[in-house]
Amino acid sequence: MSSSVDEKDGGSNSPDNDSISVYERPKGLRGIYYHPITQIVMLAFVCFLCPGMFNALTGLGGGGQVDPTTSANSTCAVYATYAFFAFFSGAINIHPGAGWFVVTSGALLGVTAAFLWTAQGSIMLSYCTEAQKGIFISIFWAIFNLGAVVGASVSFGQNIHSTNNNVSNGTYVGILVLTILGVTIPLLMADPDKMIRTDGTRVVMPRHPSWKSEFHGLWVAIITDPMVLLLFPMFFASNYFYTWQFNDYNSALFNIRARSLNNFMYWLSQIIGSGMIGVVLDSKRLRRRVRAFTGWGILMAMTFTVHIWAYYYQRTYTRTSVPPDSQKMDIYDTRYPAHVWLMIFYGLLDAMWQTTSFWLIGAMSNDANKLAIYSGFYHSIQSAGAAGVWRMDAMGLPYMNIFLSTWCLVVAGLVFSFPMIYLRIRDTTVLEDEGLMKRDQEINNTKAKGMIESGNEMS
Repeated sequence: MSSSVDEKDGGSNSPDNDSISVYERPKGLRGIYYHPITQIVMLAFVCFLCPGMFNALTGLGGGGQVDPTTSANSTCAVYATYAFFAFFSGAINIHPGAGWFVVTSGALLGVTAAFLWTAQGSIMLSYCTEAQKGIFISIFWAIFNLGAVVGASVSFGQNIHSTNNNVSNGTYVGILVLTILGVTIPLLMADPDKMIRTDGTRVVMPRHPSWKSEFHGLWVAIITDPMVLLLFPMFFASNYFYTWQFNDYNSALFNIRARSLNNFMYWLSQIIGSGMIGVVLDSKRLRRRVRAFTGWGILMAMTFTVHIWAYYYQRTYTRTSVPPDSQKMDIYDTRYPAHVWLMIFYGLLDAMWQTTSFWLIGAMSNDANKLAIYSGFYHSIQSAGAAGVWRMDAMGLPYMNIFLSTWCLVVAGLVFSFPMIYLRIRDTTVLEDEGLMKRDQEINNTKAKGMIESGNEMS
């Protein structure tokens, strides 16, 4: 049952001054199952058990291997294929001689990741109302990173008595079992066409178009909203910094026991960071433009805090001074507490960066078609950056070079995003922001007009 209302609330998910249909939400257990938060939680658990486990391995540095080069090449393959397929849309190291398998599986992983993350972004941002986007992103990000926390816990438990530099085979087996469980959850999720938001508006999912119309949709999305291009540097940096954090800091300086604990603390802090920034971005006491600038300021402050801190450590070592087989820092080392706190702050920054990036995308549109395209842009650009820096790491570029390029790119991402926030982010989304929605309406109106004219001619 539905009714037509004139919705003018800035917190609604509908365009201003436009008549919309409001539907009655299902009741009881059915209402719980079809609740947007329930579906976002289920989606988050898919990522908890699949890419969350990948992050747990990546966070160990070198995918848990003694030689990080093979893992770096594999991760490069992941992000290279991911970047390509996302735009249009770890590794199992049981045997030491399986380098070809690691790299090939990484490439295949990138293909599937492109479709998973593009769908995830579209669902996460279209199931919520405008006023809920920050909290929905935070819920997803917290549960997703809980997967990496669990994976890191498995690793730490498996290697707590080890002072070697590589993980045991049992760690890979445990993480693989959890990943297999994750692939069954999408079979249990609700049909998106049956979803109704908490404000009673129906989620309009993308139609099933031809390839030609989809490429046209990419063009329309950019032409109708070119400000999205100013977010590309921010997207590019969003996975770039992982290489230095995991391979050139965590793997370079710590033994496997310390790396596992660092990894656990890093992903745990992500849960806290996403919640903190989500509260700011969805604050009812502030207008949306104010929230956008506040989030930007927090990111800038965190960026300089952690990178000045990291530079203090990076200047003390090089690739040659800490070879892979050297005796590395343990959890009982007197220097360890300060070093693990840096990992915690990097985790906070990462969560805040990713959450704010998604929130800015969501603030630009409520059109599920457009959000799917923007999510594809986000994951494609970020993966292109990640593929490049992982390859540079595999080639042995100096740690300091990778660190400084990371710092510069993060700052550049924020600098370029500022004019986009200033010129583009409004206190609510209006019809003019929905380029693809308007295109579909025009197509439907043209078809309807043609049918009427055809009927008149026949009569």
